[in-house]
Amino acid sequence: MTELMNRIQTEVERYLPELVAIRHDLHAHPELGTEELRTARVVEGKLREWGIERVERIATTGVVASIPGQRAGKRAIGLRADMDALALTEQTGLSYASTHPGRMHACGHDGHTTMLLGAARYLASNRDFAGTVNLIFQPAEEGRGGARELIADGLFTRFPCSAIYGLHTMPDLPTGHFASREGAFFASACPWKVKFRGTGGHGGAAPHKTNDVMVVLGGFLQALHTIVSRSIAATDVAVISVGYAVGGSTESPSVVPPEVLVGGTARCFDEKIAGIISQRLQRLADACAQAHNCAADVEIVWKAPPLINHAREVEIAAAAAADVVGHHAIDWHTAPLTAGEDFAELLKIRPGAFVLVGNGEQRADTPSGLHTPHFDFNDAVIPVGIGYWAALVHRELGGAEPVDAKSCALEGE
Repeated sequence: MTELMNRIQTEVERYLPELVAIRHDLHAHPELGTEELRTARVVEGKLREWGIERVERIATTGVVASIPGQRAGKRAIGLRADMDALALTEQTGLSYASTHPGRMHACGHDGHTTMLLGAARYLASNRDFAGTVNLIFQPAEEGRGGARELIADGLFTRFPCSAIYGLHTMPDLPTGHFASREGAFFASACPWKVKFRGTGGHGGAAPHKTNDVMVVLGGFLQALHTIVSRSIAATDVAVISVGYAVGGSTESPSVVPPEVLVGGTARCFDEKIAGIISQRLQRLADACAQAHNCAADVEIVWKAPPLINHAREVEIAAAAAADVVGHHAIDWHTAPLTAGEDFAELLKIRPGAFVLVGNGEQRADTPSGLHTPHFDFNDAVIPVGIGYWAALVHRELGGAEPVDAKSCALEGE
């Protein structure tokens, strides 16, 4: 443990039990995106209780707190945590498991919120920095456009930021280890769906009188998987998967349905490739439908752009992580992930960096990764996250020089 982390942990240990209790309370009361009213009240209450003067709502259920340093400085940075839960039924059996059926903190946002709250408490009583720290508690990260709502409600006008930083917990990365990379890190994510419309009819007595959407569906599914292999260069990365196909009834196997709905997800790291995927998916759906005298209604929505980390801020993040856990516990050349993350919207407007912090190994007996009903954030990571946020402030606003990211990686090997 580094000297900085020792100093931070000594102070944080005094109120760590309270932070753990906050995390468990948030876990027990999960709220979906745009519905985080209770969560926002908890966050606001704690921020004000700890003496932070400027605490404001944004995008209805978001909260931003500003902490000015004691030394003169015009630079300001943003630290962001997401607050929303997922539509899952929890199966952890924890004493603080979700009390809301069909709602669960299965992505660690309860932990993200708690770590940023802990950083707020630490920074409120340790203001030896020059400039301003804006702590951004974002709603609706899980596909409901929370980052775009922040921007639309004037985030960077009301709370100017020279740079912005985010983090996410990561199962199977050792507890307290960090990982990130310069450039494309997370993918652009696109839920898509197609409704094929025909006439339906009797599949036994008169199939020749139907415009059969099931035949259309079969051809479309085969054609769909040629988009990546035949329309996108092998040196580029893209994924298209089918998540569901719904049509007809198990109680009426002789009936050809008039409609069938199929949908899934697409991922890529380049907005030009996203355009190719959208165009090809639309054309294939139309062509398959027209070939059988049917019609296709196509819906393609890219929820967030690719997450592109900026070089300078990656170096700052690497240095801050090394300040907390040492060079041996960071990997700044990790592989890109095809997960989506709407922090990418903020990075299109301000330079910044997004990092992963290890949640520890999954349980061998039960899959407990992100977005599963068995996931739980690791409370041992709370002081590490607080330390990282504090080190970032020290690096950005305290006058410390950044460490080269490549040097950090080499020293950690």
